[in-house]
Amino acid sequence: MVGQAGLTEAVLAELELALSHHELLKVKINVGDRALRDAILTPMVERTGSVLVTRIGNVAVLFRANPQKRSPMVLPAA
Repeated sequence: MVGQAGLTEAVLAELELALSHHELLKVKINVGDRALRDAILTPMVERTGSVLVTRIGNVAVLFRANPQKRSPMVLPAA
């Protein structure tokens, strides 16, 4: 969950760890309006090297394949 403090280094570190382990994450962005959520989500995706699968309201789904997993998850082509 990203709160009013925004995208901090601690949040990014936790995202890195979670993406490495789970590959697919739901992230809740609890900040003001849509523009502010986009301003947080864009650098979050860029800095973690993930892909934004979808975003509905305050919840975004991020994906980053882990090449060390035996059967990595593959997203279908859009």
